[in-house]
Amino acid sequence: MSAISYAQLSNGALDAAVLSRACDARDSRFDGLFFVAITTTKIYCRPVCPARVSYPERRRFFTSAAAAEQAGYRPCLRCRPELAPGRAQIEIVSRLAERAARRVAAGALNGHSVAELADEMGVSERHLRRAFERELGVSPVQLALTHRLLLAKRLLADTSLPVTRIAYASGFQSLRRFNAVFQEHYRMPPSALRRSRRVRPANVLAGPADLLRLTLAYRAPLAWDALVDCLAADAMPGVDFVEDGRYGRTLELDGRRGVIFVQDSTMPDDGAAIIGPQERAPGSAHLDVDISLSLVPVLMPLLARLRHLFDLDAEPTVIDAHLAGEGLGELVMRHPGMRIPGALSGFEVAFRTLLGGWPRTNVDANAMAQRVVEALGEASESADPRLGWLLPTAPRVASAGACRLQELGVPQAHAEALVAIASAMVDGSVELHAGGDPIDTRRALLAISGVSEQLATMIIMRALSWPDAFPVAASEMAPPSIVARADKWRPWRAYALLHLWMDRDRRSMTEARRRAAS
Repeated sequence: MSAISYAQLSNGALDAAVLSRACDARDSRFDGLFFVAITTTKIYCRPVCPARVSYPERRRFFTSAAAAEQAGYRPCLRCRPELAPGRAQIEIVSRLAERAARRVAAGALNGHSVAELADEMGVSERHLRRAFERELGVSPVQLALTHRLLLAKRLLADTSLPVTRIAYASGFQSLRRFNAVFQEHYRMPPSALRRSRRVRPANVLAGPADLLRLTLAYRAPLAWDALVDCLAADAMPGVDFVEDGRYGRTLELDGRRGVIFVQDSTMPDDGAAIIGPQERAPGSAHLDVDISLSLVPVLMPLLARLRHLFDLDAEPTVIDAHLAGEGLGELVMRHPGMRIPGALSGFEVAFRTLLGGWPRTNVDANAMAQRVVEALGEASESADPRLGWLLPTAPRVASAGACRLQELGVPQAHAEALVAIASAMVDGSVELHAGGDPIDTRRALLAISGVSEQLATMIIMRALSWPDAFPVAASEMAPPSIVARADKWRPWRAYALLHLWMDRDRRSMTEARRRAAS
């Protein structure tokens, strides 16, 4: 069944009446966890929609936008379901369906078949289809189509990109197919949607960089300062940086190169002029993301990777309440909404961690990282002088070899481990991507010479965004009495570890100031 009760959603004793109350209260904690459809208008909305409240008897609830659209409903033009935050990794769907759904959201079926996705998942096509129908209520193709349509709707509403470019950026293989599907599902042509939005010009930043501004929604609170501090701690010279709470980096995805800049929407803008008014999605906090126009063709997988990088599908009120109840209340109050810093690719987690550790704070490690980037990476054109290099890829590191890394100053053990991981990723024996199986990944990593339990756990935590990862070295950062209670923090031990790290750094800074003053 695609229509749901809250009991199905949360495995609790609640029912659809609770979901109705959440809609009436426009409770943002439920945003993205379910959608409400109105039987009289055939429109589905987010629970935070500002539209006039409907009668409860006219509501149907769905776990996903795809399920609502399969039932014949079209997305609301006011609350815009395509902007809702996604669902967390630990949820009611099976691991297989969850992993495959992540791949579909990143565009795995754009130009590829379900059979190819099933082969990637290591199951039969029939088994994958059954898992989707049972757990999500839709087929893989239907889910992919919903993602394409919602991304297209978003680009039509928020940018002045040509319709043809939007069609291909959304994963459609032809403009004719895009127009036909849009008309069939939303009962209007794409141009009508743009007219209904008063032909808002693109959110294109003025200046030489030609950047497109989009937003990424999250469930508040978000400890943005703590998150970018973590990203700054292992930033690579020339590849990425953090300045005044704004994160910038170069990247290459499917042969497309460009830069991105990200900041929390609550921060003041950096002064760049944006053509057109800025609308904020109802009831949602979000990040402002500025993306090179050269990256528009890979927008779908890029947005999925950015959500993973910033852990935007987490449910912070649930995590914070659990950790606060298990002895970390003071730390949670300092950084409510802590997130796991992820990565745009799994290999870069191993690369950053082994080149000086994480966090990397000393000057020598930074100089070594810069030498490796400039020797094994590729130059990238950018209007920002701080961004001139692409991070070295697994194939380039594997072909360079451990001896070359040692020549650049990397310690032998780290050089050999990094090359071994790169080679394993090239031959497919190790896969590092969001939603991957942590047990299988851990086993594969530990089979590599030079990979310790701590390193494997760190990679799993960030590359797979695994919320229960807890590196053994945590005992060095907190009293034994706290570490002994780590099992009580499950399944959120990774978030607890980040709180401990932040507290360690705060105490170290306080002690340094005290010594300087004396």
